[in-house]
Amino acid sequence: MRYLRRSCKALVVIALLSCVNVFASGPPPAKVVVDKVVSEEVAENQSVIGVLYYERVSEVSTDVSGLVKEVNVVEGDKVAEGDILVRLDTEILQREISLARTRITKAELRIENAKKDYRRVQEIYQKSGVSEKVYDDALYTYQDAIKEKQLLEDNLEKLRIQERRSMIRAPFSGIILSKDTDVGGWVQQGSMLVRMGASAELYVKAPVAEDMLQFITMGEEVEIVINAFDRKVRGKIVNVDPVADVRTKNVFIKINIPDQPLVAENMSATVYLSSGPPRSYSVLRRAALVKHQGNDFIYTVKEGKAAIMPVTIIAYLGDRVAVSDPYIVPGMDVVVEGNERLRPDQAVTIVGE
Repeated sequence: MRYLRRSCKALVVIALLSCVNVFASGPPPAKVVVDKVVSEEVAENQSVIGVLYYERVSEVSTDVSGLVKEVNVVEGDKVAEGDILVRLDTEILQREISLARTRITKAELRIENAKKDYRRVQEIYQKSGVSEKVYDDALYTYQDAIKEKQLLEDNLEKLRIQERRSMIRAPFSGIILSKDTDVGGWVQQGSMLVRMGASAELYVKAPVAEDMLQFITMGEEVEIVINAFDRKVRGKIVNVDPVADVRTKNVFIKINIPDQPLVAENMSATVYLSSGPPRSYSVLRRAALVKHQGNDFIYTVKEGKAAIMPVTIIAYLGDRVAVSDPYIVPGMDVVVEGNERLRPDQAVTIVGE
């Protein structure tokens, strides 16, 4: 029994000594990939706050009056061009279409009968067996039957148009901004049913000081952050509003951005715009950035250990950024893979560039 107790104590001591040795040696070196800082001519950016809006907005209405039978969308739905948004009840219209088809069938019978009468009279008239008036009356009856059928067919086509327009479709691909009708409601001709914006025409409108216009180029791609989601996107400057604000003298620029999920009109967005002439700055890959308490940092490698440094971003260049810190110099190695798990002074092993 004493032997077993001594053996257990010995095993515990050995285990504790092993743990002490592991902690004393520390974790193994982290494997990282590095990239070189380069120098480029870059224009410094300035951030301005803009708002999201849809350039193309349609208030979809109805050409016909009727009772709403179906509403297939709600606010925020994405729809494709041609999708049925609202369907009106067509029960009475269907009966009118059926009646119109019956009338056309009767007209065809009348035409056939009038045609036979006309041919008989025509044969007799050519033999001088009937007067010219009898011949003219037979011809008129035949032509009138043809005209009546045409009139009935035009009326049927009108009913079919009403039937098609009882299904209110999306005029383009977009998002439903508002819904102004419901099942069971009566709508009049011209009533607005839904309001929708075109997905392909989502814009940011941002105010800029008039002296910044000299550094802004039409067609230039700029960095935009949708603030609600901290979502970064690229947009293209497409136009400048021709009227400046009287009080501030600010001018609004329009930037087209790709269609975005879960966005709403008038959401805020931060836009980064050129605010001066190009100068030489250090440029590094965006993957090198790590966030801590809202600030930007990068890791470099010094004597086999991770060294953390704060950076000041002055321009966003797609998947790269330009920084103005004097200690970030061209040729410096910065960690671009594996940096999300690093801590300062942690041992690292460079496995690639």
